[in-house]
Amino acid sequence: MQKIKSLMTRQGLKSPPESLSDLGAIESLRVPGKHVTPDSYIPCLADLCKALWEVMLSYYRTMEWHEKHDNEDTTSASEGSNIGTEETNFDRGYIKKKLEHGLTRIWQDVQLKVKTYLLGTDLSIFKYDDFIFVLDIISRLMQVGEEFCGSKSEVLQESIRKQSVNYFKNYHRTRLDELRMFLENETWELCPVKSNFSILQLHEFKFMEQSRSPSVSPSKQPASTSSKTVTLFEQYCSDGNPFEIQANHKDEETEDVLASNGYESDEQEKSAYQEYDSDSDVPEELKRDYVDEQTGDAPVKSVSRETLKSRKKSDYSLNKVNAPILTNTTLNVIRLVGKYMQMMNILKPIAFDVIHFMSQLFDYYLYAIYTFFGRNDSLESTGLGLSSSRLRTTLNRIQESLIDMEVSADPTATLTAAEERKEKVPSPHLSHLVVLTSGDTLYGLAERVVATESLVFLAEQFEFLQPHLDAVMPAVKKPFLQQFYSQTVSTASELRKPIYWIVAGKAIDYEQMLLLMANVKWDVKEIMSQHNIYVDALLKEFEQFNRRLNEVSKRVRIPLPVSNILWEHCIRLANRTIVEGYANVKKCSNEGRALMQLDFQQFLMKLEKLTDIRPIPDKEFVETYIKAYYLTENDMERWIKEHREYSTKQLTNLVNVCLGSHINKKARQKLLAAIDDIDRPKR
Repeated sequence: MQKIKSLMTRQGLKSPPESLSDLGAIESLRVPGKHVTPDSYIPCLADLCKALWEVMLSYYRTMEWHEKHDNEDTTSASEGSNIGTEETNFDRGYIKKKLEHGLTRIWQDVQLKVKTYLLGTDLSIFKYDDFIFVLDIISRLMQVGEEFCGSKSEVLQESIRKQSVNYFKNYHRTRLDELRMFLENETWELCPVKSNFSILQLHEFKFMEQSRSPSVSPSKQPASTSSKTVTLFEQYCSDGNPFEIQANHKDEETEDVLASNGYESDEQEKSAYQEYDSDSDVPEELKRDYVDEQTGDAPVKSVSRETLKSRKKSDYSLNKVNAPILTNTTLNVIRLVGKYMQMMNILKPIAFDVIHFMSQLFDYYLYAIYTFFGRNDSLESTGLGLSSSRLRTTLNRIQESLIDMEVSADPTATLTAAEERKEKVPSPHLSHLVVLTSGDTLYGLAERVVATESLVFLAEQFEFLQPHLDAVMPAVKKPFLQQFYSQTVSTASELRKPIYWIVAGKAIDYEQMLLLMANVKWDVKEIMSQHNIYVDALLKEFEQFNRRLNEVSKRVRIPLPVSNILWEHCIRLANRTIVEGYANVKKCSNEGRALMQLDFQQFLMKLEKLTDIRPIPDKEFVETYIKAYYLTENDMERWIKEHREYSTKQLTNLVNVCLGSHINKKARQKLLAAIDDIDRPKR
């Protein structure tokens, strides 16, 4: 060190610092540690980085001067005498080598000072925007380190990783508790958003539209008109400080841009709709009670002003028909996901932790929807596979890993068990304001649609984000992400079946139909030409269901897949009830079977006028059962073995009714034994 100082003194230069300890001005820079309050933490961090930047900038200028001075001397030497050239070149080479070596030493000292400051305060109590701002400052400092000496800043990365993991665990736990509170207070009303709503319109996702350097927050990236990348040292060599830009942009970064994020308040929605009642911009001729209207060569006809208004309102409704179905809670979850991704974008070493916590947000939302609207123990007894094995596995996994099923803490529990409970959230409870027991509203169908379709919408947003998450997920952790999407996100739409099945099971009075069918005489001696009254009663139930469905659709848009599922469920339940009614028959003649066919054909003919569902669900289920009555002994035995979709009771009744007509007692015993063989594995 003494030699380089003497060499530089000989050249008329002050000695460059080999480390921060050699700089008297920086020696007085002390890291305050515990004496820093949360309010002063960020300004102090910014001032520390500014001071350290000035040190590195001075060193950068020193090296720049030497490079320029050496070039000038080399030019002069080539034009003049070569006396002393070798010694001069040696001195220059030695100085350059020592200066380059000093880069790493200085940057190491910078990292250690900032590390001490970073780890000296618990950042878990910081607001999210303040913590993101700290990450931005450190990210900018790491960029400085890379430009200064090519360092990857392992010391800073590890320090900020520790603080980030600690902060994020606390932050995520608080957000999960908030999500539970939101869900328990949610009344499942539509959140009115524009038909072209996109999550990229939200402030939290703006960074995705301006993807730049992975280590620097996009909003802080200085604009550059040159295609060549300008380093921070080149940009701020003569004036300014890169950490002053951060402070200037803080307010802009934390601003809520609700007015331009695609969300429309109730007042905006109301005013948008009321503008169609306003006459302020209506031509004078349209203000008359009736207006002459002509289309093509058709005769002129008079159209009322109210009709024209109605058409305009209808046009407005059509514009809203494709608006996504979501709630305020859904929007909050989406915003949270955006915030999580912001942190992940700035600090990729904790990407797995962040994505894992993001998956828990989706898990909890899905579990809540199922708990509120889809949990019904009688569903599985139907044997219709309403809940796929994948969905059941997912729900069980969420319940075991995320849901705290215990009412209160057990004082005798082990420390490990207590820690595990800290990671879990109590199961949410549906708000008492949500009524699911009224037949007039189809048992809360509007709320069920909003809840279920908001989950489907949330799943679609996760699908949209998958490439971005996959890009930052460590390679060894990618299987977790793939499993989350294949086993959880993709099951969101599968919740439709069990949730809407509950509505379908109550919307039609199937029990009343069974009672009416029990009063029918089936052992008639002549072929009937008139169907039975239970068919008319069932069709009236479907007509009432259709009316109520239309009423609900005035409150909430019912997507076509939802409407189809509801109709399929109701028709399937009705057809299975018909078979059950036929299976209760004690005596039945050939003419009685013909009457069953007549009844069912009448039902199908009228039903097809009410719905566009084709083919009619379980149509063959009924027709096949009726036709089985005519089978011979051998054919019936084969038929029984091939049709395991019917219950033991339904098959047994079929055999018993046929006894005495074309099946004897011996054949009956044989057929009942075949039924028993089929039923035995189910026990």
